Amino acid sequence: MSDVAYKEDLTNQPPAETGDISALNDVRPVPRISIQAFCETEGVAAPINRMGEDRRLAKAQTRVYMGGIPAAVEFFQSAPTPNLIILETTSSPDELFHNLNDLAEVCDPNSKVVIVGHQNDVTLYRELIRNGISEYIVAPVTIADLMGVVSSLFVDPDAEPLGRSVAFVGAKGGVGSSTIAHNVSWAMSTLFQAEVVIADMDLPFGTANINFDQDPAQGIAEAVFSSDRIDEVYLDRLLASCAEHLSLLAAPSMLDKVYDFDPDAFSHLVDVAQRTAPYVVLDVPHVWNGWTRRTLEQADEVVIVASPELANLRNAKNIIDTLRKLRPNDFAPRLVLNQVGMPKRPEIAPSDFADPLELEPVAIIPFDAQLFGTASNNGRMLAETDAANPIVSSLSTIAQLVTGRGVVKEKPKGGLKGMLTRLKKK
Repeated sequence: MSDVAYKEDLTNQPPAETGDISALNDVRPVPRISIQAFCETEGVAAPINRMGEDRRLAKAQTRVYMGGIPAAVEFFQSAPTPNLIILETTSSPDELFHNLNDLAEVCDPNSKVVIVGHQNDVTLYRELIRNGISEYIVAPVTIADLMGVVSSLFVDPDAEPLGRSVAFVGAKGGVGSSTIAHNVSWAMSTLFQAEVVIADMDLPFGTANINFDQDPAQGIAEAVFSSDRIDEVYLDRLLASCAEHLSLLAAPSMLDKVYDFDPDAFSHLVDVAQRTAPYVVLDVPHVWNGWTRRTLEQADEVVIVASPELANLRNAKNIIDTLRKLRPNDFAPRLVLNQVGMPKRPEIAPSDFADPLELEPVAIIPFDAQLFGTASNNGRMLAETDAANPIVSSLSTIAQLVTGRGVVKEKPKGGLKGMLTRLKKK
């Protein structure tokens, strides 16, 4: 067996199926474990390799080899066994158990083993489970099948559910991404009466404290520079209350130091925040470095805010294409067109803007200097300034979509069947 791991070329691979992406929505991130797979066919090796690229396995180390169980026996004669071994087999049951006996002689008994077989045989499944195999699944397998098994083996089923993280980023500076993020956060907290935490990640120039009329003594800087101390209790001390269900990790908005961070500098903070609130909104500045890339890669939802002009189109295209590669098992980012209809500014029509992105905007927000300027100067949200304004309704729609609570309204059905359907809903 070659000692070089099988590595699928993901560059030109099609995106995961919509059904797979939907099934992965509730999969929790996997802890820091090692996974090694020994496959016999490309059809099984490919989804395992793609699983290893998923953001929910960012902490896990996944390697895929060809050769099946015999290759695993040879490999582990001189190498330590990982936390999880995935084995594909096309052998008969007798040959399979013979190979597993050989593997048991060189394998750590604490390692979990998952078999991917090509026989849909209940008797075989029961015998494998009785002999200590963690799970048996039948090929063909999908990414959702595999990640569901891995998550069930290594994630505590009784653990509290993680909050949903939503990252907002501007395609260009000055497009109003932060303002949209703050107002959507407000809508999430008021519409659903759910706890929302906003993290203003633009440490030198963040505006969340101004928009919410807050001046907290501590905030996100203390959390990042003392990441080893961060837990739920410490985070709660750093949060400033903006409303009944809305809390803010404010940026210092000072230039007394430079803010250079490692790619994973914010990862632990976001993890802790997700354990404390159902929704965590990440206000990501318009810069491109290791930690902003990692933040966008790991968020549950990404919203790109852009204005309808050429530089925005180019930047939005670059961001979307990059995120599609980084997040192959997630839905495409959401697109919000903001500041549409600015007087005397030549603009790209929304339909022409969306075409090259292959992405329809979830909201088109018109330019309204009076509404936005009044709200900003008074440290209030748009809904507090003019609740009846159609822009406020658009922000509520965004809030419903990014939280997964958006409802597609169907046309009422006629006849007896439609009447029975409506009666059932009452």
